[in-house]
Amino acid sequence: MKIRLTMVKRTSPGQRVPQGAVAAGHPQTAAAGAQILAEGGNAVDACIAAAFASWVVESTLTGPGAGGFCLVRPADGRPPRIADFFVAVPGIGRSAPAAPMHAVDVGFGGDGVATQRFLVGEPANAVPGAAAGLEALHRAYGSLPWPELTLPAIELAEAGAPLTAEQAFLHEILDPILRHTSEGKRLYTGPSGGPIRAGELLRSPDLAATIRTIAGEGSRALYEGELARRIVAAVESGGGALSERDLGRYRVVWRRPVRARFGVHELISNPPPSSGGLLVAYGLALLAASRRSSRSRARTLVEVMREQERARAGTFASQLRRGGLAARLLSAGAIEAGARRLEQGAPAPVFAAGPGGTTHISVVDGAGDVASLSCSTGSGSGVVVPGTGIHLNNMLGEEDLAGAGLGAPGTRLTSMMAPSVALGPDGPCLVVGSAGSARLRGAIMQVVDNVAERGMDVAAAIEAPRIHVEGDVVHCEGGLAEAELVELEEAGYEVVRWPAWNLFFGGTNAVEIKPDGRLAAAGDPRRGGAGIVL
Repeated sequence: MKIRLTMVKRTSPGQRVPQGAVAAGHPQTAAAGAQILAEGGNAVDACIAAAFASWVVESTLTGPGAGGFCLVRPADGRPPRIADFFVAVPGIGRSAPAAPMHAVDVGFGGDGVATQRFLVGEPANAVPGAAAGLEALHRAYGSLPWPELTLPAIELAEAGAPLTAEQAFLHEILDPILRHTSEGKRLYTGPSGGPIRAGELLRSPDLAATIRTIAGEGSRALYEGELARRIVAAVESGGGALSERDLGRYRVVWRRPVRARFGVHELISNPPPSSGGLLVAYGLALLAASRRSSRSRARTLVEVMREQERARAGTFASQLRRGGLAARLLSAGAIEAGARRLEQGAPAPVFAAGPGGTTHISVVDGAGDVASLSCSTGSGSGVVVPGTGIHLNNMLGEEDLAGAGLGAPGTRLTSMMAPSVALGPDGPCLVVGSAGSARLRGAIMQVVDNVAERGMDVAAAIEAPRIHVEGDVVHCEGGLAEAELVELEEAGYEVVRWPAWNLFFGGTNAVEIKPDGRLAAAGDPRRGGAGIVL
C-alpha cells in the first residue's frame, strides 16, 4: 500500500468537499489519514491510521509508549465524547520505590533561550495508553477493518521515511535522550555516527513487527503476553516501577468534554482531570469578554495568559479530580471577575516550560464527523524496549505533570493536551489541537480566536505570530507590530523578541469547516506539519 500525497484531489473554490480533510504534524501522517478517507473510511478510521503512521515518522513525539486523548463529535446527533488513554501511575504490586531518574538538559536553540532539564530513564516510565486508545476508538466508531488501518504505518516502518528538516531538528536537540541507551543508539544513529539528519532514512523494522502484532492480536498484545513481559523487563532493568499488573489493568476512560461559550461560538475540549481544555476554554471566554478593551491585542493576550496561570495556581491541581471545577471556573461570575483582573494586571505565578513531545491530528470526513487526537511521550525517556521499536514515555519525570503529586498506582496523570472543536451557530467550524507542553494551550487559544473571532483562514491563523507568557517575561514571535511590543515593555514586561517561527510556540494542526461546507486544512510550519483536503 503506497502512501502518496499526489493521490489526493484538492477542491477548487466553491466546490463542496466529498471525502474530508486531515491536518497533522508530518506530511506522511496526514497522507496516511487521507488515504483511509479516500478508501471510504470515516474520520475516526483516518485518525487511527494517521496515529499509527505518526508512531513511525514522529517517533520522537509519540508511539506505542505514549498516552493521549481523542475528541469525537459524530454528525448524526450523538453527543461528543473524549477517549482518555493518557498514561497512568505505575507500581501495582511493587513495594520498593523506583530508582532515581537521569537528568538531561535540552534546549530549543536560538538567542536567549534557556536550557530545560528533563528527567528520563526507566523510573520515568508511566503506563502507556496509546494502543489501547486507538483500539477503543475503533470499536466505538470505526468502519474499516482494524488491520487495514495499520498498513500505512507498517509500510513506512519497513521501507523507511526520510527525516524532514523539522524532525531532524527534534532529533538533534533530543539526541541525549533518544540515544540514551544502546537500543536507542541502534535505532537513532545516522550514517555519520551522530543523530539522523534531514533527508536520511529512519527505518524501524522492529516497530513494524510490533504494529503487525497489534494488527493481528489487538492492543491487548501490548498489555498482556510476550510484548508486555518485554516492556516490563526493560523497565525493571533500570529500576522503574512499571509491572505486568499495571499493563494488564490499564483501561481507556470515556469522558464528557468540557464546554464553554465565547462570543457566538462554543468550544468543546478535554475535561478534568486534565487541565489544558479547561484553561483554553477559560482563556477564550476572557478574550471574548475583553473585546472592547482599549489595549492592543498583544497586551490583551498577555493578560489573559497571566489570568490562566493565576487560575492554575493554588489548589487547582487537586480540584481537577474533585468535580465541579469546570462549572465554577467557566461560570459567568468567574469570567466577569477574571475580566476585571485583566484590567488590573495583578502579578501571576511563573511556570517555566520546556520542549513538549506531543503531536496532534485533526480530521473531518465527508459526512461531517470530526476527530481531534493528541498524543505524547513527553520528551521521551530514552528507554527503547529491545527488539520492539517501542520508545517509552517519561511522564513521571515531567515536573509540570507530576509536581502536584502522582496519586496511587493506576491513577491517571493530568495533562495539558487539549484536542478541541470550535462550534459556530451552524455547527463545527474548526477541529484543532497542538503540541508544545505549556505553550500548547496558548497556541490553540490564539488559533481558535484567529479563525472564529477574527475571520482568518486556517493557514493564516496558524502562521500568524504567537505570544507566550512566563511570569513577567513575554516571548514574541517575529511579525508582531513593534508598537505592540513597546506597549508591553512600557507596562513592565520583559519582551523576548524571536526573529522567526520556532517550535517553542507549539505545533497546531487544524481543519476548518467553512460556512458553505468547504474544508481547509493546515499543519503548523513550525514543526513541519501538513494539511490535506480531498
